[in-house]
Amino acid sequence: MEEVCLNSEPVFDEGDEYEIEGDSITVEHYDETSETQSKKEPPLPTVGLEFDSFDEAYDFYNLYAKEQGFGIRVSNSWFRSKRKERYRAKLSCSSAGFKKKSEANHPRPETRTGCPAMIVIRLVDSKRWRIVEVELEHNHQVSPQIKRFYKSHKKMILAAKKAQPPSEPVTEVHTIKLYRTAVVDSGCNGYTNVNEGESLNPVDHSKHLDLKEGDAHAVYNYFCRMKLTNPNFFYLMDLDDEGRLRNVFWADARSRAAYGYFCDTVAIDTSCLANKFEIPLISFVGMNHHGQSVLLGCGFLGHESVEYFVWIFRAWLTCMLGRPPQVIITDQCKPLQNAISEVFPGARHCYCLWYIMQRVPEKLGGLKGFETIKRQMNKAVYESLKIAEFETSWADMIKRHNLGDNKWLQTLYEDRQRWVPVYLKDTFFAGMIPVQENDGLNAFFDGYIHKHTSFKEFVDKYDLALHRKHLKEAMADLESRTSSFELKTKCNFEVQLSKMYTKAIFMKLQSEVEGMYSCFNTKQVSVNGPIITYMVKERVEVEGKEKVVRYYEVLYETTQVDIRCICSLFNFKGYLCRHALTVLNYNGVEEIPSRYILPRWSKDFKCRYVVDHGSGDIDVYNPVHWQNNLYKRAIPLVEEGALSQQHYKVVLDELQGLLNKFSVLEEM
Repeated sequence: MEEVCLNSEPVFDEGDEYEIEGDSITVEHYDETSETQSKKEPPLPTVGLEFDSFDEAYDFYNLYAKEQGFGIRVSNSWFRSKRKERYRAKLSCSSAGFKKKSEANHPRPETRTGCPAMIVIRLVDSKRWRIVEVELEHNHQVSPQIKRFYKSHKKMILAAKKAQPPSEPVTEVHTIKLYRTAVVDSGCNGYTNVNEGESLNPVDHSKHLDLKEGDAHAVYNYFCRMKLTNPNFFYLMDLDDEGRLRNVFWADARSRAAYGYFCDTVAIDTSCLANKFEIPLISFVGMNHHGQSVLLGCGFLGHESVEYFVWIFRAWLTCMLGRPPQVIITDQCKPLQNAISEVFPGARHCYCLWYIMQRVPEKLGGLKGFETIKRQMNKAVYESLKIAEFETSWADMIKRHNLGDNKWLQTLYEDRQRWVPVYLKDTFFAGMIPVQENDGLNAFFDGYIHKHTSFKEFVDKYDLALHRKHLKEAMADLESRTSSFELKTKCNFEVQLSKMYTKAIFMKLQSEVEGMYSCFNTKQVSVNGPIITYMVKERVEVEGKEKVVRYYEVLYETTQVDIRCICSLFNFKGYLCRHALTVLNYNGVEEIPSRYILPRWSKDFKCRYVVDHGSGDIDVYNPVHWQNNLYKRAIPLVEEGALSQQHYKVVLDELQGLLNKFSVLEEM
């Protein structure tokens, strides 16, 4: 298709502004509220800003120009020759270029300076206009205090006069519409409008992010840079009617791809909100095949309310192609609970046990007999194998220490089905929650942020944190693929899984195999058809000192070789416990049944498991969807190629071969 550029040099005088028939600028009239809002200084023109129409982009730059003290005009336009459709334009300062030489006796004095200030806008996806080039510097003085209306500014007033009833007094009206930044749609690389009244719930206009000088530009410039270098980068910015930033959400390409693999259980980390950090950071975190935390997106929250949580959850869900996780783990927070029930009604919502137990000293530390209360609470929470045990132990603690009026403990008890392990045995957590007293938990950005980290500082550290996390995963991949694991027993279970699992997960399973030696006196206690109930005894250390004997019920179904222990370690951690392994061994089973070997822990999980969720929704006529789908499928190839120099060369050669094939297709 032939491309035509009109007016390659801006040579017309301001009084003869370049206009094409049918291209007159439409200026919308706003009410008094809009006038007040628009008098706030608009943001700087930035590469990546998008608008619904050419007129809206023109109005945006015109208003910016008026606030700075210069006029603008359309100096260049590009059209598609067959359809006469404009697809690119250059909006310049009115002092750009130079006038044509005049033969008149008294030519008008030269007012042009060849000013370079301009923006270039381009039509993308056949419906939105994006700023693709920006030059803000002028070679002449500009000042909003200069009492002069340029022609482009006069259009605002003329439009306002036409829009108002004759009887009303005419006042100057800024006409730029509330613009939106680049918003990636469900196709991931395309752009669309996100209507707050539809896909994202409206929020209270009185709350916004507390940004210091330079914060907003640092965040937005980072997003624009990422869109240019990271094709699958996604972000949303939520602005109020006065252009102030309320909420922000973003996720890079790796985070989006990681969710395709590890979307079963997701933790939503709001510890920065709970601890009153300067940045109201909220992070979406999963667990990878090495048991390492992996970032699935994050954002800044302007206010801790249901409406704001709903906005950021819907933004995250949009980013992840509308596919919700099966299990969501959060801190204990009522607005969070309400927002999750609205946005993720089908997900199992649980509270993080570790967060709750960390607050015990703060909430109960001042009580008489605190150490005794703490020990009894730990015993009720961590050691109860049956619901009746927990209920009895908790009631005894409350009664013995006169805690019936303690509001915090009352709330915990009311929510017990969301955080006490004995109530969560049927939920798969993939190791995302600590269920033993000595288990710990680290936030994804631990060591990179502190209470007074600013927005600007966080943006600088964000890339560093992700780079180190990705490097750690790559090193774990390499070690799992190339190292031979040390076997500590003669049990075939250990040999079996050493060939399949990543090193970190194998070592955890290995600990359970070794733990089989602390189990003894396995007895069959009942039979119900094919289901046999066994009782397994185990010697367990208590508080690192004496050993006590505990009893574990294990159900074994003989026809399908199904097994389940009352401790439910498989659901909590993703691998079988020593009690279940003991019963399998007791019945002469030499290999762990395949249903208990999870692919998500495999060494080559990302290579064998192709992310194809949502592929049925791909629009076969939409290049945006093509790019997104190809990008997701290419990530495993890239990661495999980075494992060794030999792998790197193979992948590089294959990619070059593909490019050569495309060249042949172009020549046909």
